[in-house]
Amino acid sequence: MKLVSLFFLFAIALTASLAAHAFSAPGKTPVKDTIIKLNAARDSKLLKIKKPANAPLGAGYKAGQDTTPKSGIKSIIKATAEDSSYTDRVNKMSYLYGRARVVYEDFQLDADYIRIDEKNHLIFARGRIDPKKRYKEGRPISKSKDEKPVESDSLLFNYDTKKGKIWNPATTQDGNYISGGQAKVLPHDEVAYRNVIFSTCDLPFPETHFGIVITKGIGQKKRIISGPAYLEIEGVPLPFAIPFGFFPKPNSRTSGVILPTFGEDNRLGFYLRNLGYYIGLNDNMDVTFNTSLYSKGSYEISANSRYLKRYKYGGNLTLSYGSHNYGLVGDPPRKDFNITWSHSQDPNAHPGTTFSASVNAGTSSYYQNSPGLNNYNLEALTQNNLRSSINYGRTWAGTPFNLNVSLGHSQDLTKKTVTLELPTVSFNMATISPFDRADRVGEQKWYQKINVGYSMVATNKVNAVPESQLFTSETLTKRLQNGMQHTIPVSMNMNLLKYFQFSTGGTYIERWYLQTIKKSYDRGSISGSLTPITDTIPGFKRAGEYSLNASMSTKVYSTIQFKKGNLTAIRATTTPQLSFSYRPDFGDPSYGYWQTAVSTASVPYPYTSLPYSIFEQAVYGGPSRGKQAGIGFSLDNTIEAKLKPKSTDTSGVPRKVPILQGLSISSFYNFAADSMRLANISMSGHTSILNQKVNINFSGTFDPYLTLIRDSISGGVKQNYIRRINKLSFSEGKFPLLQNFSLSMSAALNPSTFRPKQQQNVNGATLAAMTPDQQQRLALINSDPSAYVDFNVPWNLSLNYSFSYSNNIINSNSSNTMMLSGDVSITKKWKVQYNTTYDLKAQKLSSATSFAIYRDLHCWDLSIQWLPFGFYKSYNVTLKVKASILQDLKLSKRNDYTNNQSFQ
Repeated sequence: MKLVSLFFLFAIALTASLAAHAFSAPGKTPVKDTIIKLNAARDSKLLKIKKPANAPLGAGYKAGQDTTPKSGIKSIIKATAEDSSYTDRVNKMSYLYGRARVVYEDFQLDADYIRIDEKNHLIFARGRIDPKKRYKEGRPISKSKDEKPVESDSLLFNYDTKKGKIWNPATTQDGNYISGGQAKVLPHDEVAYRNVIFSTCDLPFPETHFGIVITKGIGQKKRIISGPAYLEIEGVPLPFAIPFGFFPKPNSRTSGVILPTFGEDNRLGFYLRNLGYYIGLNDNMDVTFNTSLYSKGSYEISANSRYLKRYKYGGNLTLSYGSHNYGLVGDPPRKDFNITWSHSQDPNAHPGTTFSASVNAGTSSYYQNSPGLNNYNLEALTQNNLRSSINYGRTWAGTPFNLNVSLGHSQDLTKKTVTLELPTVSFNMATISPFDRADRVGEQKWYQKINVGYSMVATNKVNAVPESQLFTSETLTKRLQNGMQHTIPVSMNMNLLKYFQFSTGGTYIERWYLQTIKKSYDRGSISGSLTPITDTIPGFKRAGEYSLNASMSTKVYSTIQFKKGNLTAIRATTTPQLSFSYRPDFGDPSYGYWQTAVSTASVPYPYTSLPYSIFEQAVYGGPSRGKQAGIGFSLDNTIEAKLKPKSTDTSGVPRKVPILQGLSISSFYNFAADSMRLANISMSGHTSILNQKVNINFSGTFDPYLTLIRDSISGGVKQNYIRRINKLSFSEGKFPLLQNFSLSMSAALNPSTFRPKQQQNVNGATLAAMTPDQQQRLALINSDPSAYVDFNVPWNLSLNYSFSYSNNIINSNSSNTMMLSGDVSITKKWKVQYNTTYDLKAQKLSSATSFAIYRDLHCWDLSIQWLPFGFYKSYNVTLKVKASILQDLKLSKRNDYTNNQSFQ
């Protein structure tokens, strides 16, 4: 129902508006505002046209001149031709050849050939005649007012009566096209049409291979009367027709029914999927309702609303609910819901204020139980977490202050737990120099280099609550945690002895809470047999901590020169840094931040003591135990080579090739510790090869102390355990133990990687500057990324290699995987996409391997999705129309993972 009404409504409305108004001209249009852009040299005559005084129409006409019509015609005909022109003064006929142009009031016409009959007030235009391509070259293009141009094989226009006739017109509006047949302009803004094809194909007749043929009809300003019309594919008429139609011609979106798809699911039975109704509320908002019904009693309901206010904001809201009977007959159904919301605000709408939302929340089993609502998307079916955030930000111009308020949601689908932040408030002050003056003259004094900052963050948080308990009364009353944290950093930076950079400072952190905890043991409990009892103690409690630091660094450059070969030099840049930090032991009882739970002593069992922080379960934690007073050291290195310029390089500038973009080694020695003062040695680095096309990252950790292996017997079984001793490995002539190491390499390759093209900066290319058609297509891509396939890129390849290793002497583990993804265009119309992960250690492919095949059918798209093996093995074949307004017009055939018993 929606398809038929939508086709006829747009076909008749589009024909009427473009043909009837193509020649009505109440106003005037400048000569420069024409379809084909004017050239200053070629069109100098037309640009310099001036109205001759009292020049009668019958006095003759020459191309490139103005003519003042006689009688009731008061406008001027302006004409020019690139090739040649001829005027028959006797018969009052003018002929224009080769890129001819005529401008009459606000009517504009370009064509290869134009004939002007001054006696009968007629203008005739056609393209260059070609026996094979018909009027392919130089076809007439006519335009009136702000209407879109109309292309045709030929046209005849009476500029006195404003009547006209168009043969094989071709025009577009909102992704829909009119071509073929004839259109005749009538008085009173009416148009008669005959055998016009309305379709989604931008190729003109006869290349158009799908559409609705409107045999006869009359279009008026507020209503459309249509005669017989039928559906046609590849020139073959189908038995889908109506004898007549009478429709209003609204200026807003049209509502209608969305046709469903039919099929069978092994677990849910026969289905009627995605039956819906579209409501175009206004130009800024629409709503789509969809439902899926299954023969075994299951159903799915969803509502999607898109909204957009140009230069203001835009977004998408979807509410989904499903009830599925996957169990035995009589078992209760599985009920799931989900809400997704995305919202973005134009940065220029409210300067200094931002608002955005990205919400994805619902039951943990929604994606697994409702695969049809998400088009059997593999990433959605296998995801483990859902996250949401709603953010409001405010900055005050001319001040260092900014405010951010956010609501957060995190959901673990595996553990079925939910974490909420209701809300989180952050207030920050950028670093300022309180002792410096804006009108200072001369260099800064040492005290004027002191910088101070401030940040405050506060939250109300419900952490890891089971889904079944989320909406109970105890969740917000007993499990809600709140707190506030203030941070004040103070720093000063200066240069010492010209080559050294010195910085010093400190940080003070203050935390406020409305509750703490207390741990205790039951009376008479046996040592090690019971866990302590944790009680929540209400009441305000504060915790303050501070730390001091200082550091000094410099840069050392070393270069090795080469006299032979293309390699001229290798330069290494080394950045050593020494730092000192101090933090007192906040576990001391005098602070009151740490307490000890002690069990009752009993014979023959001794007592048990457990030190704990009273802020252990607080949202921002509390001060940690242990005094720290030590020196940290780090060493950062970069190495690059200098090569001679290539023979084709005329600049003569040597080439710089990075060998190692960063290699850092760091550790810390704590003088306040009673043993094992040296921390683990950390190492990390990164570089790129093949002209920055392949990125490499690596990191590792070394234990500088000796580790001994000891044996023990438990239950008659020999077991090994390790023990670190306070003795450095170097003292025994051994290299520190490599505890863990990771290596990753990634590359994204395509033809532009090897032959980069200079990107053009398009002014106004923002969300606010998009046309309505671009906004519709962008919304479609955001809701279904697979709807867009770029055939302009012949191939893409993404490589991601990952290796990890861990070792504690007794046990060692490693993983070695390679992920491949990309696409390749077999021809200009065929593209194959692939995505897989190969485990090099196990020598097998991941079960999430997928392939996709796309065929560009011009105004149609054919896609095949295939998961060849694994639990989610399936295939899906879809044929759909490209036009965004007709996305519901598609044919699908699938065998999803719920039908694996019959999958071959």
